[in-house]
Amino acid sequence: MMSSFKKRYIIPVFAGAFLYVGVSFKEDFFEVAKQIEIFTTLFKELNKNYVDETNPGELMDRAIKGMLASLDPYTVFFNEQDVVRFKINNTGEYTGIGVLITRKEDRLIIKEPYKNFPADKAGLKAGDEIIQIGDVLLADFKDDASQLLKGAKNTKIDIKYIRQGKTNTAQIVLDEVEIKSVPFFGKIDDKTGYIVLAHFNKKAGLETKNALEQLKKEGAERIVLDLRDNPGGLLNEAVTICNLFVPKNEIIVTTKSKIDKHNNVYKTTKEPVDTEIPLAIIVNGRSASASEIVSGALQDLDRAVIIGSRSFGKGLVQRPVDLTYGTQLKVTISRYYTPSGRCIQALDYSHKDKNGIATKRDEKNYTAFKTKKGRTVYDGGGIQPDIALDETKLSPIAEALEKNDAIFNFATQYYYKNPNLGNTIPTISEADYQDFKQFLKSTKFSFDTQTELALKATLAAAKKEQIDETITTEYQQLLTALQKSETALLDKNQKEIKNLIQEELIKRYQYQEGLYQFYLKNNLEIKRAVQVLNSPAEYKTILKM
Repeated sequence: MMSSFKKRYIIPVFAGAFLYVGVSFKEDFFEVAKQIEIFTTLFKELNKNYVDETNPGELMDRAIKGMLASLDPYTVFFNEQDVVRFKINNTGEYTGIGVLITRKEDRLIIKEPYKNFPADKAGLKAGDEIIQIGDVLLADFKDDASQLLKGAKNTKIDIKYIRQGKTNTAQIVLDEVEIKSVPFFGKIDDKTGYIVLAHFNKKAGLETKNALEQLKKEGAERIVLDLRDNPGGLLNEAVTICNLFVPKNEIIVTTKSKIDKHNNVYKTTKEPVDTEIPLAIIVNGRSASASEIVSGALQDLDRAVIIGSRSFGKGLVQRPVDLTYGTQLKVTISRYYTPSGRCIQALDYSHKDKNGIATKRDEKNYTAFKTKKGRTVYDGGGIQPDIALDETKLSPIAEALEKNDAIFNFATQYYYKNPNLGNTIPTISEADYQDFKQFLKSTKFSFDTQTELALKATLAAAKKEQIDETITTEYQQLLTALQKSETALLDKNQKEIKNLIQEELIKRYQYQEGLYQFYLKNNLEIKRAVQVLNSPAEYKTILKM
């Protein structure tokens, strides 16, 4: 009787479930078809009836990109031109000039030239402002100007640039540019090796492996792996790097999606290099994606001590989807989860506040998870270090100085006033710091802190509503008080700001490699990493060994 009862009632329940899924799918399909029909009709009527001539391609490009902007910043549309540029950037034939650049208005600013690459060989320096490339004036060129600096190997490109107010010319000879994933490795002391992992490109695993093996040959018995400012890259390379330190068949990361085929478990597949060597990993707020997979997995597996500040929290996975007419959609398909089950993603783009800003959970609502040996770790986005160093976080005033290029521009001025320092480590004296503060005054530097921006927005709104005259006096008093407060913060955070100026100057004289050499003996996070590695008792206590 019981068996018959089960057969009669369980089968309809499953059938009902399948029916529900089927109806849900049809309803979704109808809604999609309905909205497409509405949009198609609107688009045709708009282009047919609008009082001025319209550009259908531009209108559609903006409409699509506006729609995707309501989701997350990683789901993006590439039109035909975008796809061509992307393919140029990712073919073996691509060459370039080997610099970090940024665009400001009608010029390209060289932020950092890489040693012995084409721009460096042509004599270009940080702070140079490129105003013309070939026959193209950048003031008249509104597209991606960096594309003008690319082409076949040995192509000669003439440029005009401004340096310290003077216009100069140079010729750059293009060459293959391969930015290393491991730009530097070396010995901190006789027993401690140091590896900088800056990117996760296709050679990241191999370069890290080579660095690790070379350091072990040189006598390294413990390793510091530096992932600060590493924005991520290839997932497989993150798994490969974890595999250097953990055995074969360990789960490193899991992706979860609403679509079954995007649900994947990524395990180590090779024999490791060393599963015993003590390991410390340094992260910061700009360590993202693959960096968080490596640090999160090795933390969950109790294989490394994590040091620094909470990582960025980029746990959304994208894949490219080819569309018609040579266009492409890069769409978020899943989320990353560490071995303990923690989601790496920090911001929830499906729940935004009234201003359209993605929400972040309050720390008291984080969920607890357990590492392999039972240590408690929490989600909440990003990887929280085992040893958190709050002093390594930038203060708001330092963030403003970096964001608005105050330190960068001062370093440019300092470099040309002191061109012959060579390999000498520049030190920032009290007189230098007073010069820096005077530089901020003379350039009428705007800190643009959140408070200052909010105050300026208030005045703009008042002008729009034509009530600004009634609050002008009060506004000016508030702004003056705020600026005095910002000036006071320059003194309060003097040590931090001096360090940032010094680090920027070291790059000017000795390139990135010189900065890493300086870090070996002077960097706070590295010193703390060495300290914990030099203390087996503390290391084992943290990892419950």
